Amino acid sequence: MLTKFKPAFTVERMSKVDTAWLRMDSSSNLMLILGVWLIKPGVSYQDTRDRIEERMLKYPRFSQRVQLDATGASWVTDTAFDINRHVLLETLPATARKHPEQALQTRLGELAMQSMDMQHPLWDFRLIEHFEGGSALLVRIHHCIADGLALIAVIQSLVDGGHEPPQRKSKPQASSSWEAAEDWMSHTLIEPLTQATVKALDAAGDKAEQALNAVGDPQLRVGSLLEKWFEKGLSKGLGGSADAARLAYQVMRDSAALALMADDSPTRLKGTPGTTKRVAWCQPIPLDDVRAVSKALHCSINDVLLSCVAGAIGQYLRAQGDAVAGKEIRAMVPVNLRPMSEAYKLGNQFGLAPVVLPIGLDNPVARVFEVRRRMSALKGSLQPLLAFALLAVAGVLVKPAQDAMLSLFSKKTTAVMTNVPGPREKLTFCGATLEQALFWVPQSGTVGLGVSILSYGGGVQFGVISDTTLCPDPQAIIDQFAPEFERLCLLTLMLPWGD
Repeated sequence: MLTKFKPAFTVERMSKVDTAWLRMDSSSNLMLILGVWLIKPGVSYQDTRDRIEERMLKYPRFSQRVQLDATGASWVTDTAFDINRHVLLETLPATARKHPEQALQTRLGELAMQSMDMQHPLWDFRLIEHFEGGSALLVRIHHCIADGLALIAVIQSLVDGGHEPPQRKSKPQASSSWEAAEDWMSHTLIEPLTQATVKALDAAGDKAEQALNAVGDPQLRVGSLLEKWFEKGLSKGLGGSADAARLAYQVMRDSAALALMADDSPTRLKGTPGTTKRVAWCQPIPLDDVRAVSKALHCSINDVLLSCVAGAIGQYLRAQGDAVAGKEIRAMVPVNLRPMSEAYKLGNQFGLAPVVLPIGLDNPVARVFEVRRRMSALKGSLQPLLAFALLAVAGVLVKPAQDAMLSLFSKKTTAVMTNVPGPREKLTFCGATLEQALFWVPQSGTVGLGVSILSYGGGVQFGVISDTTLCPDPQAIIDQFAPEFERLCLLTLMLPWGD
């Protein structure tokens, strides 16, 4: 049994971007990252609580609460911190015996819309000790603490063999879990987009960060934001005038694309959300099968998976009696803007890339090629970096103005879609095997649909979270993923390879 944790008292100013996420909570969407681990055999509550207390509290952020003030927010040590408030024991109702997975999904949907106590750190774990021959560990972490990619490092520290975060002034050791996390990143399903965006950010030089910190003027619009960016000397960070001119053109082009992007197609998945959510997931698809199809069609693994997402949503809408020919929906995809070796610092450092999915294309192979074309057009785009800058601006606005600015994204978006790279081999937790790891990120504004893709232990798994007003049964979407992939596999085998 561990001794009672007594954190040293600290006060730290919250970043503008994290402040924006803190204030983005609404009656329809709470900014909670939601996840569940399915573990076999079962683990005990005491072992789970002790492991979380021992490992997670090495990150000071998890013992800090939020303190609001007139100009923003600060991280302040919770002097009344109690691990029992953050690691809870739960049981599913007796009626769950016949359909335990449905009961677990229902509980996760409830937790997605259950506010956290602002007087204490904004995270919790809930263990269901007995679930289908093992245990289920439910987790909620407010997005203002960290983004999903940063939380990979935290989760990695919880598993057996996990390491504590490096000291502030030290670099991770070569054999540490941080190198493993970097290796996971090389396996990410949206790797080309992430790498190209980071390269574009690096090309801007050290002046990029200074320019982003300078965009605190609430009156700035996208055009004047960019003007100030260059006035602050971004172009001086480049190797020559030709490079500066190319970057200036790309910034103007990508900012115009963000500001002027058209509304996506109206569907039943788009509208005014309510106040209840449901989650669903499918069984893993073998990653080797996905890789084989991608090689055969000369496209990326990501192209294949995004095509399956578009196909599944299209088939769901057709089953509801909706016409989808020629329709497309926009999904905002988080793009990492930092090396994973710095993920232990937590916080939010990601941009948003708008990905338009051709849900009206019924032919799976044609849909893959169209997705490949659209993703190629996004590679190297500065749109994720510009979206990050807009979030920084939003963090210093009063909440009504912040809401108005962020509606630029939500009004033109049907879904938030994320992918998290997981390890190729299954992990263990307190001596038991982590069989499945699922997660869902929050939607903002009026967006009512979230799609998650996770590669883990040799498989790829899809998860959906939906507002029940717009999509009462997300399982109906999930049930289309495997058939869509099977259709793609079949048509790929039937292609005239001899030609």
